Parts: sequence; C-alpha cells; structure tokens
Amino acid sequence: MERNLKNVLIISFGFLLLFTAYGGLQNLQSSLHSEEGLGVASLSVLYAALILSSMFLPPILIKKLGCKWTIAGSMCCYIAFSLGNFHASWYTLIPTSVILGIGGAPLWSAKCTYLTIAGNAYAEKAGKNGKDIINQYFGVFFLIFQSSGIWGNLISSLVFSQASSKVEISEVACCGAYDCMTNTTNTTESAEPSNSLIYILLGIYTASGVLAVLLIVTFLDQIKSDQAETEKEILETSSFWSTFLATFQHLKDKRQCLLIPLTIYSGLEQGFLSGDYTKAYVTCALGIHYVGYVMICFSAVNSLCSLLFGKISQFTGRKLLFALAAVTNTACIIALLLWKPHPKQLAVFFVFPALWGLSDAIWQTQTNGLYGILFEKHKEAAFANYRLWESLGFVIAFGYSTKLQIYIKLYILLSMLVLSVVTYGAVEYLEAKSSPGTPPVTKKEDVGPLTQDTHV
Repeated sequence: MERNLKNVLIISFGFLLLFTAYGGLQNLQSSLHSEEGLGVASLSVLYAALILSSMFLPPILIKKLGCKWTIAGSMCCYIAFSLGNFHASWYTLIPTSVILGIGGAPLWSAKCTYLTIAGNAYAEKAGKNGKDIINQYFGVFFLIFQSSGIWGNLISSLVFSQASSKVEISEVACCGAYDCMTNTTNTTESAEPSNSLIYILLGIYTASGVLAVLLIVTFLDQIKSDQAETEKEILETSSFWSTFLATFQHLKDKRQCLLIPLTIYSGLEQGFLSGDYTKAYVTCALGIHYVGYVMICFSAVNSLCSLLFGKISQFTGRKLLFALAAVTNTACIIALLLWKPHPKQLAVFFVFPALWGLSDAIWQTQTNGLYGILFEKHKEAAFANYRLWESLGFVIAFGYSTKLQIYIKLYILLSMLVLSVVTYGAVEYLEAKSSPGTPPVTKKEDVGPLTQDTHV
C-alpha cells in the first residue's frame, strides 16, 4: 500500500507542477498574444490536435512505451508549448500548440491506466474491492491536481503585479460586451508587463514543467511486467481503429446525438471564460496582472462545487442541478451583455468567475456522470464522444474569438445553452419513457474520477 500510494502521490504532484504552468499560461494567451489573434488561434489549434490525438494515439503509445514513459514523454510536449511562448509568433506558437495537443490525450490516458492498474494490483493482494481502491487513488489525485489552477494563476498575478500602474482609468468604453475589436486595450498601455517580466514568468512555468518530468522519470515505478502484459492484451483487443469506428458508430444512439449540444456547450463556456472574459473584461479594464486573481476565484469555486455537487447529487438528482447551472449561466450571460466594466467595480469582476465556476462544476460532474449512466455498456465509445465534442467546443470558442465581438459570442452562448437544455430534456424524457417509475438519479460514484479527464 505504501509503495502504491507513493506512486499515486508522485503522479499527482507531477501533474500539479505541469498544470500549474499550463493552466496559468492558457488563461494569459488571449491577453499576452493579442496581435492578429495569435494567442486564441494557438489554443484553437491545440484543441483540434487534441481531438485527433485522442482518437488514435493513447493505445499505441501506452502499448509501446508503457505508462511511465508515456506520461514523461507527453509532459515534454507541454514544456515545448512553454518554450514556444518565449518568442511568440505564428512559426513558434502554432507548431508547439500542435505538439501539446498531440501529447494531451496520451498523458491523461496513461495516468488513468496507471492508477487503475495500481489500484487493482493492491486490491488483489489485500483482498479488497478494486473499484473502492481505484476511487481512493483518483480522489487523492484530484485533491492535489485541482489546486494547480490556484498556484498557476497566483504566480502570474504576483509576477505581473510588479508592472502594475496606479494610473486612474477614465475611459473604458471599449471594454466588455461591445469591445472595439482592437489589439490594444484601454489600460494595458500603462500597465503592460515588460518583456523581462514575461520571460521571468515563462522561466518559472518552464522550470515547473521540467521538475514534473524529472519527478516522474526519477521516482515513478514502472508497472510490473505481468501487469503491463495484461494491459497490452487489453489495448490490443481495443485497437485505435476499433476505437475510432466505435466512436462514430455510437452516434447511432439517439441519446448520444441529443447530448452533443450540451457537450459542445461545455467547451464553449470554458473557452469563453479563459479566452474572452479574461481579455475583454479583466485585462481591458483592470490590467493583465488581475487575470490570475480572477481565475483563482473560478478555480477555487469550481473545485469546491465539484466536490459538493458530487456528494449532494445522490439526494437532489441531476435534473435539479442541471437546472441550477442553466439558470446561473443564463443570468451571467445576460448580465455580461448589460454590464459596462469599470475599475471601481472591482468585486464584480470576481462575481462572474465565481458563478461561472459554480455552473461549470455542474456541467463537468453531471455530464460525465450522465454519460457513465446512460452508456454503461459502451463507456469507451461514449467518453470518446465526450472528448470529441467538448474539444470541438473549445476549438470553436477560440477559433472565432478574434472574428466576432463579445456581444455576438454571448448571444451564441445563450442560444447554445437554450438548445442544450431542450435536447437534455429530450434525453430525460426518453429515459423516463423507457423506464417508467424509476427516474434516473446520479450516483455519487458515477461522478468521481471522470470529472477532469477531458481537459487538456
């Protein structure tokens, strides 16, 4: 148990170090590299590469390299993205975004495989239930991993606050829903971080990624040969071609098709917050050094609510939680359309990400749980669809980020949310019709280790 727990902690802290860097960097892309929309274009390319990667690469790499070296190699892809930001251009950032996208899916798949094998191995020796041990391991992992959003954003805000200016802002007409679609913002002229501060931040992020790789390479145990052989047999029976075909064959299920708008919306709303809200509201009115603090608020509320809703869903049922998320998101979108941000309204800048974090926690936990319950016999194909459509939502959100004004994006979000609620309602209707008298209730165990695995 001690040896297995040591490996779980090593993976957990490795991911913490890696995503401390990546999470903070993703939230800054739209503000740091606003020229010609380079920052959001790189994120769009990144998620497009992730879609292709998730369909083909994970089984092949885990089979050839094993879990340990797949994790270490995939982490190097994230370091490449940090290095690409040192001299950001279309020739450096786009290729490194592709590299990160390619490494994203194998990283998460190898982590899941490693923790599952380790949990089953210990359970077999100790005579315990494998599912219980695996859930414990994933619980430890996410407890540590989810704090990465706090540390990465805190580092960026502390570094950039060194360049903050006390200049009073008198004109913020171009901030918010009716932004002026220009590359410069109203406050960054006086508070833009110098290149030296940007390099210091990127140096910290790159070092954090390198430490993650060294931690994995040096201290993580290889999976024993008999366990690895068993896993290879599983992967061989589930080749990437069969997974690829199963993903699209699963679309024959009417319920899966009806869940596509909800899954795409999950990617759209996350992309809006990290790509558009941070630039058009926070950076524009307050300065780039506030982006980290605002996103810390989102991460903290999201993490706490994920835990809370995962526990109370067994009592409330998922319908009530989905309704809460829809109402909260709708209120936020309407308020963002009407609100004209001003530096004197500091608290308001934190209210929106807090409410957004509450909604996102429900979308993530309950949608994952819904997929697990509805498609219990075809989970692999179902979650492949989840990754595919959510990543497509990210691609769309970042892809049109520089082409449309904020108010148009908010109307698109609102329209997609309404469509998602309608199609989700149709799914619940079909379920109730097929099993009258037994309304489906999300069980606590269905929303455990799955809630973050679809993220890059």
